[in-house]
Formats: sequence, C-alpha cells, structure tokens
Amino acid sequence: MVKKRIHYSILYGLIAVLLVSLLTGCFGDKQAQQSVPAADKRDCVAANGVVTSAHPIASQAGLEVLKQGGNAIDAAIATALTLGVVEPYASGLGGGGMAIVYIAKENKSYIVDFQDVGPLKCRPDTYKRINGKIPEFKKIGYKSVAVPGELRGLELLHQKFGSKQWSSLFTAAIKTAEQGFEVTKTLNGIITEDMMRIEKYPTGSQKWFQKQFYKDGLPLQPKEKYYNKELAATLKKIASGGADVFYKGEIAEAIAKEFAKPEAEGWITKQDLANYKAVLREPLRGIYRDYEIFSFPPAGSGMVVLEMLNIMEGFDLAKMGRGADFQHVFIETQKLAFADRSEHGGDTDFVKVPIDRLLDKKYAEQQRKRIDLKKAFAGRREAGFEAESGSTTSFAVIDKEGNMVSITKTLGHFMGSGVAVPGTGFILNDHMDTFYANPKSRNAPAPGKRVFSSISSSLVTKDGKPVMAVGSPGASRIISTVAEIIINVIDFKMDLQQAINADRVHNRNEKVTSIEGSVTPEIIKKLEERGHKINKLKKLDLYFGGAQGVMLRSDGKIQGAADPRRDGIAVGY
Repeated sequence: MVKKRIHYSILYGLIAVLLVSLLTGCFGDKQAQQSVPAADKRDCVAANGVVTSAHPIASQAGLEVLKQGGNAIDAAIATALTLGVVEPYASGLGGGGMAIVYIAKENKSYIVDFQDVGPLKCRPDTYKRINGKIPEFKKIGYKSVAVPGELRGLELLHQKFGSKQWSSLFTAAIKTAEQGFEVTKTLNGIITEDMMRIEKYPTGSQKWFQKQFYKDGLPLQPKEKYYNKELAATLKKIASGGADVFYKGEIAEAIAKEFAKPEAEGWITKQDLANYKAVLREPLRGIYRDYEIFSFPPAGSGMVVLEMLNIMEGFDLAKMGRGADFQHVFIETQKLAFADRSEHGGDTDFVKVPIDRLLDKKYAEQQRKRIDLKKAFAGRREAGFEAESGSTTSFAVIDKEGNMVSITKTLGHFMGSGVAVPGTGFILNDHMDTFYANPKSRNAPAPGKRVFSSISSSLVTKDGKPVMAVGSPGASRIISTVAEIIINVIDFKMDLQQAINADRVHNRNEKVTSIEGSVTPEIIKKLEERGHKINKLKKLDLYFGGAQGVMLRSDGKIQGAADPRRDGIAVGY
C-alpha cells in the first residue's frame, strides 16, 4: 500500500478559488452568493462575458481570450486546449466530443460532432464474449482506442464561427504545459486510483505514466507541480501547422508508428487519421413549458434529455416541490427514457433512430401513464453497458454578444486507454469500450462509426432569446444531470449555481437508484416504501460529474456556475 504524504488540499483549494475571483473581479452578487456555502464559492456574475470549466486555469484561459476581443467560440477553443493540459486524465488531443453553439446574430443553434470513430480494422465481432466474458482489450490498451476527433472538432468550430487567429488560442495551454501547474486534490485522487490499472497498460506507456504522474514512487500530491513539456511541444506544432499536423503530418506518423508494434496489430493507421472528419449537424429541438431546448442528436443523448423533459412536463413540479413525490416521478421517468435509449440509440449514419416518435408529446403522455405514483416498477440493466466512469469534462462560455457554447469532451474512462504515444505528451481514448460487445447489436463496432455517447449538453432559449447553456461529464449521469438542472431552473426557480449544487438522483433503468447524501432520510424512507432500492452516496459526490453552465439573468447580467463536485470555477468580466 502506498503511503500518502500529508497535504492541506482543502486550504489550497479555497486559496485558489479566492485568488481566481480576485484576479477576475468576479465574485457574483449577494443573492447569488447565498446559493452556495461561502467556503465553496464557485459562481460568477458579470456584465460582458463568462467562462466556466472544471479547472480555474482553463476558465481563466478562455476569459483572457474574451478580454482580448475574441468571441465565445474563440474562448471555448482556448478553454478546451487548456483543459487537455490541466485535466490530462479526462480529455485532450487523444479524445473526442461534441459542441453545441448558439449564434446570437443568427438566432440559431448548431452542433459540431467530433466524436471518436471506429478504425478500419474493427469489426462487429471484435469484442465478442469469450467463455461468457468480454475481453479486457475492449477497455484498456491498443484495441480500446478509437480514432480521435478533438482537433478536427476545434478546427471546424474555428473555421465556422471563430474570429481570432488559430495560433493565438494555444497560448495559455502551451504556457501551462511548459511552466507547470499545481496538482489538485482531484488530480491526485485520480492518479492514486489509477495505480492498480497502470499495470495493465502497454509497457512503454507504463513508463511514461510513472514519469509524468509520480515522484519518488508516489503519486504527485496536491500543491506539487505537474509539467508536460512534450505536450507543450506538440501544441506548438499544431498552433503553427493546424490540425493537419495531427491527422496527416508528424503526429500522425508518431501514432501510426506506436500502433505498428506487433502487440498493437496496426489497430490505428495513418489512413484512419487522414480519413477522420468532424461534422456540422442540426440540433434536436424540444419545448418544455414555453422554453426551447436544443440538444445533441444521436449518437449523442440529447434525445433522452428531451424525452425526460416531455414526460416530466405533465407533472405540476412547482406544486410538488423537490420532495419524495418529485424524486419518485423523476426516477421512473429516467427508467422509461433510458429504456428507449438502450433500444433505439446509435449513430444515425449506421442505424435508424425514430427521433420524431420518441420526442412526440403524445408519446410522452403514453409514457407518463405508465408511471404509478405510489409504486416503483423494477428497472432492468441497460443493454451493453458493463461499467461506467466519472471521466469526461464539460464547460460553457457566453460572450457580450450573447453567443453561447457548451462543449463536452472526453477520453472515455479516466486516463483513457492507458496508451501514451511517445514524444507527444497526450493519452489516447478508450472509446471502443463504448461500443457493444454483441456483434448483432445496433451499437456493435464498425469502421467510421461514431461511438454511442451520453453527451447531452443543452441550450435553452425563450421567445427567441438565449437563457442558458449547460453540460456535464459523468457517463449516463450526464443525461439525468442536465435534465434535472433544467428542471431546477425552470420549475423550481433556482439560480444556476443552486440548480447545479442541488442533490441529484440517477437510475439508468436499473434495480437500484443512486442518490446523493444531501437527500433527507425522510425522503429516502418514503422512496423505499414505494419499492425503490437506494444506493446513498456522499454529498456532492464526484460520481455525478461536474456540471458547468452559463445563464442570462432577467437583469441583463450573466451568471456562470461551476460544480463543487470537481475543481471548477466560473470567471467573467
């Protein structure tokens, strides 16, 4: 067992939050401050623009771009690149994701889909069960890696909506990687948890991980410095040469060389990388109590958020309050929507998804009638999923013109596949694990097929004007979290920080429901009396991810809100 060094992580975390607030001049107004404990101040109220992410350094990177005249999309790209440095376990150049963008002058929303895809060598039966067990290489090592999409996604965002020079958006990320930053309690915890898993990584990658994340044989501790000069060099090349450096140039060569090793079986090739394309898509649109909700189409899971909201719309939630009755109907709603996700979800370029039927208000009414207000019905485990991770990162930006962006990006599980390409400084995803092992499944792997994802960042507008953008990490908890935050704001009249801080409940159509410890024993008892089996977690549990959002208030000011379940903070000017 590794003996941990004593640290003062809580004190350091509070000092970091205070310093960032001082630097940005953004503490929020008195009313907003009352929404969270003073010691856990995360939100920001500003006049011109706000960035909120899972790490103060990344939030600050986006804010500096806004101050320099960049728009929300420019700031989002700078934030995304910096998150890849300060949260190397959750996202980065070796992963993918999706972005939802609202362009104020057009009063229109767009989706940029840069999810990872299956390589040319994958087949529907690549991960078929052997003696009843799914092979371990599905979730770790070379054959767990999908073709990464992040840089093509950021490139498309910049080409379509950006205003600043591409290379200028890399400044903060390069500086942070070169000069280092202080390890947080979250980073330390994830390195420590990864100690057992590292033994299963490819040999060369094991050595890289030990060099990067360990000191004197122990995981880096809070307050110690983390550097990644290899990544800084990689980012410099991309800043000057564009995304083609990664997909067709020097970095593509390095990736292909690593996968040319006998044990990697040529799983990812130069052709895979050269073929990758990010895609501009139309968002899904729903109506919830006179608000317009825009979210990700399949292979994302915005469809599930919208179905949940359609079902919940039939209940008088404001009158119901956030007690046992609300928790009960929301749990049952989740079971119904997740069952539809399991049966119908997938990449629409490969499978047919009955989106119009699933989002029809009449269908929601039929689903609602299946809910017994006095009794829980037994859930069944969602097909295809064996385990989930708290990985991924999400962030949001709004500028003075009212342009909004919410991006969720990921490596899959924390530390992804455990494959680090020599000399590049980044970790590759394990997104092939998101495909189903059953070769007959609609979500079995195939070349070019986008991974079936829980990503469901959403934008909210009313009367043609932007209201908020919100997203979260956390695998299937993303879906229930985003839906619940929207309900908290619209039905329970919370400000955005209150809505993010509020206790959460999750059931992806299973027999057991996970609930945070802030839910009262009285509510849990009433739920158990209705037949719910409850897994009670701690308060503000990292299991529920780290939601981030921005909101335009009725007084014209902008609120940014960051989740205390992670290291995030909102900053603005």
